[in-house]
Amino acid sequence: MTETAAAEADSGETAVAEAIGVSKRFGRTLALDRVGLRVTAGRTHALVGRNGAGKSTLVSILTGLAPADEGQVRFRGEPAPPTADRDAWRSRVACVYQHSTIIPDLTVAENLFINRQGFGGRIVRWRAVRERARELLDTWSVPVAEDTPARELSVEHRQLVEIARSLSYGARFIILDEPTAQLDGPAIRRLFERMRDLQAQGVTFLFISHHLDETYEICSDVTVFRDARHIVTASVADLGKRELIAAMTGESTGSDRTVERPAADPAAEPSLRVEKLTRTGEFGDIGFEVRPGEIVGLAGGGSSGRVEVAETIVGLRSTTSGFVRAGNRTLRRGGVPAALAAGIGFVPRDRHDEGLVLSMSVADNATLTVPRRLGRFGLLSRRSRDALVRTAIAELDIKADSPEQGVAELSGGNQQKVVFARALATAPKVLVLITPTAGVDVRSKQTLRAVVRAAADRGTAVLVASDEIDDLRDCDRVLVLVQGALTAEFGKGWDDRELVAAMEGMA
Repeated sequence: MTETAAAEADSGETAVAEAIGVSKRFGRTLALDRVGLRVTAGRTHALVGRNGAGKSTLVSILTGLAPADEGQVRFRGEPAPPTADRDAWRSRVACVYQHSTIIPDLTVAENLFINRQGFGGRIVRWRAVRERARELLDTWSVPVAEDTPARELSVEHRQLVEIARSLSYGARFIILDEPTAQLDGPAIRRLFERMRDLQAQGVTFLFISHHLDETYEICSDVTVFRDARHIVTASVADLGKRELIAAMTGESTGSDRTVERPAADPAAEPSLRVEKLTRTGEFGDIGFEVRPGEIVGLAGGGSSGRVEVAETIVGLRSTTSGFVRAGNRTLRRGGVPAALAAGIGFVPRDRHDEGLVLSMSVADNATLTVPRRLGRFGLLSRRSRDALVRTAIAELDIKADSPEQGVAELSGGNQQKVVFARALATAPKVLVLITPTAGVDVRSKQTLRAVVRAAADRGTAVLVASDEIDDLRDCDRVLVLVQGALTAEFGKGWDDRELVAAMEGMA
């Protein structure tokens, strides 16, 4: 237990939930390293940290979805129930996630009592279900009708229905995971008012958000995680914004150093131009340029729109208005084939779901974008393919037995290098990367950063969309998005804390 947690325990305040010395590993990755958290009854406690700090893993453990490897979880002083006893967990804790778990094809009443419509009996009496739903909605002041189809609810009302459903199980400890990510300003204010009302009725919240200003508005206490470890727990009133950001970012290490590169020619014609790019509900009026040999960062938190902008540029999403121009081609309607033809290479954010065909070999994955270079008339030359792949294996230092080895057999870092190899196989004029070093080891991260610098040195325009500070260190400029709008730009020599503050909407 941390010194802060021990002090809280000595104060006699009731702990609704506690994580004590919790550790968790996923393979070789240490996701949590003996962390502690103590949430006091009747208060709203913030859990903050950069991407990869361990927040999501702790939420999984606190809700019984994953067991801790070490340590323990306690609710009101009692050990947590067995992970298989889902009803016991539901009566103690609930989590309302950014992406709703409400089923759109069911009514509000059906969602509130899903899988328990019979109330212990064998026959479902729908009138009783609707009556109980109305009572529940009235009790917790949820302004929706019980027979409303869930698909007609706003994001705000879906969240309130999820909270009411959690309370109906008896839970009085609720985790809110990025609850404001899809809400506008008035809806956020209404959510905070409802949280205060529920808090007055004995409900305790653990609040997770990328927007630190919200922490200071709604929370009483804050815990900071960094690199899978507990850093500090304090009263919000006692921890200033600069101190909070310092706790989140830590001190730079030697491996974080930026490698000096020659500046891109400011007079050169841009390789990538984005003008007034808009996608309703995600981002609006985005405009910037990237010149040959320039590395530009697109930074922002979870709901900033950085991923959506990058995926629109490469044709994975359509635009509402505006356009993308790569070289001398204007891409107004988007589409992946058009982006490839315009010379745009792409590394997606999730190598498993979007970047690799795990049932195929290293060679086949690395050459998916260049079949025409490997043969004619639809016939592929294995010799040409393997020659191309062996060059990529050497240049990217891919640890593989041969080009024929299954890509699923490689480590995470080497799998990511294969994704890079495929993106670079087309000799792209523009390279778009989304969180390019996520989930890789330090050595692979250094290699991939060097690969990006080498591509830029060859004249490739590089756009890096990421919320990872290390991904952005080699950038000539970093553009910051907050809630779908460009809000700041940093040149070389930016300070970690200033950039994080801008990304969190605190600049």
